Amino acid sequence: MNLRWHRMSDEVFATLAAGGGGADAVRRLAAVERSKHLLLLRGVVESARTAGHPDAGRAADAYDRLAALQDDAPEAVEYVLRYPAVGAWLRTTLLDLDLYHDRDPARARPGHLAAVTAAAAIRARVPFSIDVPASGGSLPLPSLGVALVPDGTATVRSAGRGAEISVRDVRVAIPSDHTRDAPGWRGVRRLTVSANGRTLDLVVDDVDPYRMPADVADRLPEGELRSWRPALEEAWGILTAHHPTTAEEIEEAHRVLTPLRRPADRQVSGTASETFGTIGLSGPSDGLTLAATLAHEVQHAKLGALLDLVRLIEPDDGRRFYAPWREDPRPADGLLQGAYAYLGVSGFWRRQRTREQGDRALLAHSEFARWRAGARGAVDTLMASGLLTPAGKHFAATMRRVLAAWQAEQVSPAAAATAREENERHLARWRQANANVQA
Repeated sequence: MNLRWHRMSDEVFATLAAGGGGADAVRRLAAVERSKHLLLLRGVVESARTAGHPDAGRAADAYDRLAALQDDAPEAVEYVLRYPAVGAWLRTTLLDLDLYHDRDPARARPGHLAAVTAAAAIRARVPFSIDVPASGGSLPLPSLGVALVPDGTATVRSAGRGAEISVRDVRVAIPSDHTRDAPGWRGVRRLTVSANGRTLDLVVDDVDPYRMPADVADRLPEGELRSWRPALEEAWGILTAHHPTTAEEIEEAHRVLTPLRRPADRQVSGTASETFGTIGLSGPSDGLTLAATLAHEVQHAKLGALLDLVRLIEPDDGRRFYAPWREDPRPADGLLQGAYAYLGVSGFWRRQRTREQGDRALLAHSEFARWRAGARGAVDTLMASGLLTPAGKHFAATMRRVLAAWQAEQVSPAAAATAREENERHLARWRQANANVQA
């Protein structure tokens, strides 16, 4: 499992800073995340050995077998290694191993590497057998699903088509189509939509315990999952028709959908740096809102991966700042993430406002006006903070040039008034709640 050096060209860096990048930039960032996973993987094996973890030998053996499997089935191994939940498990386990003697040793689970290897073997459809620790009444196989089995040592056997998991006298058969449920098996499903010659194919992971560090929902009933399709179809139609660069970025960056619990009053969404490739969503309300949400979250995904390669922010000095999209004061790195996301949101509404009529046109114009102002204000705050690195200053200056040009674009008086009122109300509410922080 070979590593490679990564370098971000000035041209790609500039297009990312301007809010774009396209499929090529996202593929480059995905390659960075793949290398990060490989580094973390080696770190887990070495840290387990150094800490004296009882599963250190199991992890080392699984690593060697995964490396050998890569020679025969590189695509299957690559798919599993890049799987977002594997990244979250790697990060969590490495942190737990670093603190192995200072906290509950059971928290560190390097033996889960055997499950990663088993998943790759099943995907490769090769004869294979490996022992994997099962706990909590289940055994997750990343990218495939979860088997409901007793705690203990499970033997996972792959026989070409399908596989079997056995723990003592309990046996669970994994169907050859692993997305189908079966007795004792909950497969990860897919949600696929097409429009204008482009396809968005999402793995729906609502079973892996490492699927996302967020308030994740329990497994969705089949009917509820089907109810997501109309909004996703509308959103994908909007994006592919009017926002082709954003659509191709989403197609590359968002491979896994993890359902989140939905508050009573709004839709929620999220991404996390340790699960690059996953977007978390609560049940969508309508296609236009979902399209804007997807455009928002792909910005977070791009910037999170870029920050693994290029340092843009100096270490946190304790100061907190006003963000027009949050109720709480934000550190500089959080403000940068938000500003970059709302640069993308502003661009989405800037393009979409010419495609809408009636109330939706007013919404699009007012959202554009509101977030172009909010994002520019946040960038100005960052540029005055002294917390940007030289690369960060260049990145922020490019963002500001784009946003400054957009300030001069006309919106209707009604949209401008709505945006201004929303921004003023938010700032007043924030100041009242955070009187000890200067906005």
